[in-house]
Formats: sequence, structure tokens, C-alpha cells
Amino acid sequence: MPSPLSSPVEALRLKLVDQVRATFNDQSRGQKPVPPSDEALFEKDTPIRLVHADLVGMMTGGVRALMLQMLHPHALQGVLDHSNFQEDMHGRLRRTARFIAVTTFGHRDEAHKAIERVNRIHAKVGGVLPDGSPYEATNPRTLAWVHVTEAQSFLAGYLRHVRPDMPSREQDEYYAQIAVVARALGAEPVPTTRRDADAIFREMRSDLKPSPAAKEIAQLVLSQRPEGTPIAVQTVIGAEAVAMLPPFARDMLDLRRPMLTALPARAATWGVGKTLRWAFKQNGKS
Repeated sequence: MPSPLSSPVEALRLKLVDQVRATFNDQSRGQKPVPPSDEALFEKDTPIRLVHADLVGMMTGGVRALMLQMLHPHALQGVLDHSNFQEDMHGRLRRTARFIAVTTFGHRDEAHKAIERVNRIHAKVGGVLPDGSPYEATNPRTLAWVHVTEAQSFLAGYLRHVRPDMPSREQDEYYAQIAVVARALGAEPVPTTRRDADAIFREMRSDLKPSPAAKEIAQLVLSQRPEGTPIAVQTVIGAEAVAMLPPFARDMLDLRRPMLTALPARAATWGVGKTLRWAFKQNGKS
């Protein structure tokens, strides 16, 4: 017989999982978590599926990536001109998360359909920057920046919160795997190793510019939380995402390295991650 406390604790953990899951699936449209397929683009237990299966690493990495992307004038203007991000930030993040889930875990046919949908959307996105120069969402270099920041950030979240000792060869395999999706989306250059990713990231820093709009979006991402998500989860995820940013990016976004971070924040995210991973497993949905 379970102890008097076990059922309430389990119920609380599972409630937390349900709340967080709701942020990744549009329940008003009947969306459910993407079921893992044996015929996905990537095999089970390979680096991309391990990295993308970890909720806390993906959440911290996703926030980090978004803030870096907004420092690229073309990526930023595309969001400002062709998105209701400021009114529906969580809807956009949910759609991005679902795209990653489908292309990583879903059946390969569904993955290709998702990629085709994004390419059709990108083909219609373009405009003029404040300096009068044109931009297009299909620009391979802009897509490369979006890809590199996401790949680096997701992997950084996994290394920081789950598996700090992940071998270099597995990290390289992760980059080679996620490159499949990046190329299908038209990104160029696309890294296939950690060294490649670091080199491309350094080279593309010259494309970045600070702006009031980028700072506003960064504050919006850090201050707003999806309905039902516990405040404690948002706090530690935001703190860790900012802590994971390179110093130059924090300076460009007027963000301080959180005083909470280092041991306290990392301990908090480890605790949240452990609870979520435990509850997902107990819920039969890991």
C-alpha cells in the first residue's frame, strides 16, 4: 500500500507535467503530443532524439536561441512584419516546439510535410529593413543563423542540465543529424560538427545588431509565462537561459547574468528537470 504522501506527490508531479505539456500543444485545436514513430527521420536512442526529448534542456535552450535570433536584423524584422509574436508569443513558441517534435520523433512522411509547410510560409515572408535594404526569410544565411543558434542552444541545455559528460563524438553526431532538417529548410552554411558550429557562430556575429525591438522581445520572453505554468518553472528557465547566453549577447540585449544563477539556479533546474522526467516516465509518455 502506498504511503499517505505518495499519491498527493505523484498527483502534483503529473499535474505539473500536464501544465507544461499544454504549452506545447494547442488543446483548443485538439492537438496531442507527437507519438514517437519507429519510422522517423532519426533512429531511437540517437543523440538528436535524446537531446530533443529532454524538456528542461529544450526550454532553456529554446529561450536562449530565440534571444540570439532576435539580434539578427533579418530574423527580427521577419518576426515584426509577419508575426503576431507580441500578442501570441506562446502560440508561436508552441508551433516551433511542435515542428521540432514532428521532425525529430514523428513518422518521416509527417516530418517532410512539416518541412514543406514551413518552406511555403518562408517563401511568402519578406520586406524592407529600417535602412531600406530588402530581406527574405528564404535567405540561406539568415536560416543558417536561426539553425546554428537553435542547435547550439538545445545541445547546451542538454549538456548543462542532463549529461555534462556527453562524448564529443555524440555531440558531433547531433549536429550531423539536425543538419538534415536545416538543409531541407534551405539553410547554408550548415554545421555537421561542434567545431563547425562554433566557427559559423563566430563568423556570423558580424551580422548582428542591438536594437530596441530585440531588447523588447527578450524582456517579453522572460516576463510572460504560458497560462498554467508554475511561476517557479518560468523563473528558473529564464534565469538559466540568460546565464547560458554568451556575454556579448547579454550586453547587446541589456541583460544581466542573473544573481540567482550558478549553483542555486542550476540546482533548481536540475530539480525541475528531474521531477518532469520522473513524471513523464510514470505517465507512460516519456
